[in-house]
Amino acid sequence: MDQNIETKSLSHCSAFEFEKSWYDLLTEPEKLLIDENSVSIGFKKGETVCKLGAFASHIYFLEEGLVKVYLEEKNNNLILMLSTKNNLLGLAAVYDGNNKMPYSISTYTDSKLRMIDIQIFRQLLKQNSNFAYHIINLLNESTAQIYGRFYSLTQKQLHGRLADILLCLSNKIFKSRSFDLPLSRADLGDLTGMSTESVIRMMNEFKKDGLIDMECKKIELLDVARLERISEFG
Repeated sequence: MDQNIETKSLSHCSAFEFEKSWYDLLTEPEKLLIDENSVSIGFKKGETVCKLGAFASHIYFLEEGLVKVYLEEKNNNLILMLSTKNNLLGLAAVYDGNNKMPYSISTYTDSKLRMIDIQIFRQLLKQNSNFAYHIINLLNESTAQIYGRFYSLTQKQLHGRLADILLCLSNKIFKSRSFDLPLSRADLGDLTGMSTESVIRMMNEFKKDGLIDMECKKIELLDVARLERISEFG
Protein backbone atom coordinates (compact mmCIF):
# COMPACT_ATOMS: atom_id res chain seq x y z
CA MET A 1 0.00 0.00 0.00
CA ASP A 2 1.31 3.48 -0.87
CA GLN A 3 2.36 5.22 2.34
CA ASN A 4 2.58 8.68 0.80
CA ILE A 5 -0.06 11.11 1.96
CA GLU A 6 -1.20 14.46 0.69
CA THR A 7 0.62 17.39 2.18
CA LYS A 8 -1.73 19.85 3.82
CA SER A 9 -1.21 23.22 5.45
CA LEU A 10 -1.05 23.04 9.22
CA SER A 11 -0.94 26.35 11.06
CA HIS A 12 0.67 24.70 14.08
CA CYS A 13 3.41 23.02 12.08
CA SER A 14 6.97 24.01 12.86
CA ALA A 15 8.31 22.99 9.46
CA PHE A 16 8.82 25.54 6.73
CA GLU A 17 8.91 24.84 3.02
CA PHE A 18 8.18 26.64 -0.23
CA GLU A 19 7.68 25.54 -3.80
CA LYS A 20 8.93 28.28 -6.12
CA SER A 21 12.69 28.69 -6.23
CA TRP A 22 14.02 32.14 -5.37
CA TYR A 23 16.99 31.41 -7.63
CA ASP A 24 14.73 31.23 -10.70
CA LEU A 25 13.67 34.84 -10.13
CA LEU A 26 17.21 36.14 -10.62
CA THR A 27 18.67 37.32 -13.93
CA GLU A 28 21.66 35.47 -15.36
CA PRO A 29 24.13 38.16 -14.14
CA GLU A 30 22.51 38.01 -10.68
CA LYS A 31 22.82 34.22 -10.59
CA LEU A 32 26.48 34.58 -11.48
CA LEU A 33 26.88 37.09 -8.65
CA ILE A 34 25.36 34.57 -6.20
CA ASP A 35 27.58 31.78 -7.51
CA GLU A 36 30.72 33.90 -7.13
CA ASN A 37 29.85 35.01 -3.60
CA SER A 38 28.70 31.77 -2.01
CA VAL A 39 30.19 28.47 -0.91
CA SER A 40 28.61 25.08 -0.20
CA ILE A 41 29.63 23.40 3.08
CA GLY A 42 28.75 20.01 4.51
CA PHE A 43 27.71 19.63 8.16
CA LYS A 44 27.50 16.42 10.16
CA LYS A 45 24.46 15.49 12.22
CA GLY A 46 24.35 17.57 15.40
CA GLU A 47 26.74 20.29 14.19
CA THR A 48 26.03 23.97 14.78
CA VAL A 49 25.69 26.03 11.60
CA CYS A 50 25.50 29.42 13.34
CA LYS A 51 24.94 30.78 16.83
CA LEU A 52 22.52 33.29 18.26
CA GLY A 53 24.29 36.65 18.54
CA ALA A 54 27.05 35.78 16.07
CA PHE A 55 27.97 38.22 13.31
CA ALA A 56 25.40 37.87 10.52
CA SER A 57 27.70 37.53 7.53
CA HIS A 58 25.71 35.07 5.42
CA ILE A 59 22.27 33.86 4.34
CA TYR A 60 22.03 30.06 4.35
CA PHE A 61 20.42 27.97 1.61
CA LEU A 62 19.75 24.42 2.77
CA GLU A 63 20.63 22.19 -0.18
CA GLU A 64 20.28 18.86 1.65
CA GLY A 65 19.26 17.69 5.11
CA LEU A 66 17.09 18.68 8.05
CA VAL A 67 17.91 21.48 10.51
CA LYS A 68 16.36 23.25 13.46
CA VAL A 69 16.13 27.01 14.00
CA TYR A 70 16.03 27.82 17.70
CA LEU A 71 16.65 30.18 20.59
CA GLU A 72 18.97 28.96 23.31
CA GLU A 73 19.34 30.10 26.90
CA LYS A 74 21.64 28.05 29.15
CA ASN A 75 20.23 24.49 29.07
CA ASN A 76 16.86 25.34 27.53
CA ASN A 77 16.09 25.57 23.82
CA LEU A 78 13.01 27.00 22.15
CA ILE A 79 12.71 25.56 18.65
CA LEU A 80 11.14 28.09 16.30
CA MET A 81 10.88 25.82 13.29
CA LEU A 82 12.32 22.89 11.39
CA SER A 83 13.60 23.37 7.87
CA THR A 84 14.00 20.92 5.01
CA LYS A 85 16.05 21.20 1.83
CA ASN A 86 15.55 24.08 -0.63
CA ASN A 87 14.90 26.63 2.09
CA LEU A 88 16.58 29.92 2.88
CA LEU A 89 17.65 30.50 6.49
CA GLY A 90 18.90 33.61 8.24
CA LEU A 91 16.47 35.97 6.47
CA ALA A 92 15.43 37.44 9.83
CA ALA A 93 18.90 38.98 10.07
CA VAL A 94 18.38 41.12 6.97
CA TYR A 95 17.19 44.47 8.23
CA ASP A 96 18.86 47.88 8.50
CA GLY A 97 21.00 48.43 11.55
CA ASN A 98 21.34 44.74 12.40
CA ASN A 99 24.55 42.73 12.19
CA LYS A 100 23.79 39.74 14.45
CA MET A 101 22.02 36.42 14.01
CA PRO A 102 18.64 36.42 15.84
CA TYR A 103 18.72 32.64 16.40
CA SER A 104 20.87 29.53 16.21
CA ILE A 105 20.79 26.83 13.54
CA SER A 106 21.99 23.24 13.93
CA THR A 107 21.55 20.01 12.00
CA TYR A 108 19.33 17.02 12.77
CA THR A 109 20.86 15.01 9.91
CA ASP A 110 23.96 15.24 7.73
CA SER A 111 23.27 18.40 5.76
CA LYS A 112 24.71 20.65 3.07
CA LEU A 113 24.22 24.42 3.18
CA ARG A 114 25.23 27.11 0.73
CA MET A 115 26.49 30.23 2.52
CA ILE A 116 25.64 33.39 0.57
CA ASP A 117 27.28 36.72 1.34
CA ILE A 118 24.62 38.78 3.12
CA GLN A 119 25.68 42.04 1.46
CA ILE A 120 25.20 40.50 -1.99
CA PHE A 121 21.79 39.23 -0.88
CA ARG A 122 20.83 42.74 0.28
CA GLN A 123 21.98 44.15 -3.05
CA LEU A 124 19.71 41.74 -4.94
CA LEU A 125 16.75 42.65 -2.74
CA LYS A 126 17.19 46.30 -3.69
CA GLN A 127 17.60 45.78 -7.43
CA ASN A 128 15.19 42.89 -8.21
CA SER A 129 11.59 43.62 -7.18
CA ASN A 130 10.25 40.15 -8.05
CA PHE A 131 12.95 38.53 -5.95
CA ALA A 132 12.30 40.95 -3.06
CA TYR A 133 8.54 40.28 -3.20
CA HIS A 134 9.17 36.53 -3.05
CA ILE A 135 11.45 36.91 -0.02
CA ILE A 136 8.78 39.01 1.75
CA ASN A 137 6.29 36.20 1.12
CA LEU A 138 8.71 33.66 2.58
CA LEU A 139 9.20 35.77 5.70
CA ASN A 140 5.45 36.24 6.15
CA GLU A 141 4.74 32.51 5.75
CA SER A 142 7.48 31.66 8.21
CA THR A 143 6.16 34.19 10.73
CA ALA A 144 2.60 32.85 10.42
CA GLN A 145 3.79 29.30 11.10
CA ILE A 146 5.80 30.44 14.12
CA TYR A 147 2.67 32.17 15.49
CA GLY A 148 0.82 28.89 15.15
CA ARG A 149 3.64 27.08 16.90
CA PHE A 150 3.57 29.48 19.86
CA TYR A 151 -0.19 28.95 20.14
CA SER A 152 0.36 25.20 20.27
CA LEU A 153 3.03 25.48 22.97
CA THR A 154 1.12 27.91 25.17
CA GLN A 155 -2.53 26.90 24.73
CA LYS A 156 -2.57 23.15 24.09
CA GLN A 157 -2.25 20.22 26.48
CA LEU A 158 0.52 17.62 26.15
CA HIS A 159 -1.50 15.29 23.91
CA GLY A 160 -2.31 18.11 21.49
CA ARG A 161 1.29 19.27 21.29
CA LEU A 162 2.62 15.79 20.53
CA ALA A 163 -0.09 15.22 17.92
CA ASP A 164 0.89 18.53 16.30
CA ILE A 165 4.52 17.51 15.92
CA LEU A 166 3.79 13.99 14.68
CA LEU A 167 1.44 15.38 12.02
CA CYS A 168 3.99 18.02 11.11
CA LEU A 169 6.74 15.44 10.66
CA SER A 170 4.44 13.23 8.59
CA ASN A 171 2.88 15.94 6.41
CA LYS A 172 5.66 18.47 6.01
CA ILE A 173 8.99 16.72 6.55
CA PHE A 174 8.73 13.12 5.40
CA LYS A 175 5.43 13.29 3.44
CA SER A 176 4.63 9.77 4.54
CA ARG A 177 2.73 8.11 7.35
CA SER A 178 5.72 5.86 8.01
CA PHE A 179 9.19 7.32 8.56
CA ASP A 180 12.49 6.86 10.38
CA LEU A 181 12.71 9.60 13.00
CA PRO A 182 16.13 11.32 13.14
CA LEU A 183 15.12 13.19 16.31
CA SER A 184 15.78 11.91 19.82
CA ARG A 185 13.11 11.89 22.51
CA ALA A 186 14.93 14.89 24.00
CA ASP A 187 14.59 16.69 20.64
CA LEU A 188 10.86 15.93 20.65
CA GLY A 189 10.78 17.37 24.17
CA ASP A 190 12.29 20.62 22.91
CA LEU A 191 9.76 20.72 20.06
CA THR A 192 6.76 20.12 22.30
CA GLY A 193 7.84 21.93 25.46
CA MET A 194 7.80 18.68 27.42
CA SER A 195 10.34 16.78 29.46
CA THR A 196 11.93 13.73 27.85
CA GLU A 197 10.05 11.54 30.33
CA SER A 198 6.72 13.09 29.33
CA VAL A 199 7.46 12.53 25.64
CA ILE A 200 8.22 8.86 26.27
CA ARG A 201 5.04 8.45 28.32
CA MET A 202 2.88 10.22 25.71
CA MET A 203 4.38 8.20 22.85
CA ASN A 204 3.65 4.97 24.71
CA GLU A 205 0.08 6.15 25.34
CA PHE A 206 -0.40 6.93 21.66
CA LYS A 207 0.93 3.48 20.78
CA LYS A 208 -1.32 1.77 23.31
CA ASP A 209 -4.35 3.67 21.98
CA GLY A 210 -3.60 2.56 18.40
CA LEU A 211 -2.71 6.03 17.13
CA ILE A 212 0.87 5.18 16.18
CA ASP A 213 3.23 2.24 15.94
CA MET A 214 6.86 2.47 17.04
CA GLU A 215 9.86 0.22 16.56
CA CYS A 216 13.23 1.74 17.44
CA LYS A 217 13.47 4.88 15.27
CA LYS A 218 10.66 3.91 12.91
CA ILE A 219 7.25 5.53 13.50
CA GLU A 220 4.00 4.93 11.64
CA LEU A 221 0.87 7.02 12.03
CA LEU A 222 -2.00 4.53 12.20
CA ASP A 223 -4.97 6.82 12.84
CA VAL A 224 -4.38 10.23 11.28
CA ALA A 225 -8.01 11.32 11.70
CA ARG A 226 -7.86 10.83 15.48
CA LEU A 227 -4.49 12.56 15.70
CA GLU A 228 -5.94 15.53 13.79
CA ARG A 229 -8.85 15.69 16.25
CA ILE A 230 -6.44 15.58 19.20
CA SER A 231 -4.42 18.35 17.55
CA GLU A 232 -7.51 20.45 16.87
CA PHE A 233 -8.94 20.26 20.37
CA GLY A 234 -5.59 20.33 22.12
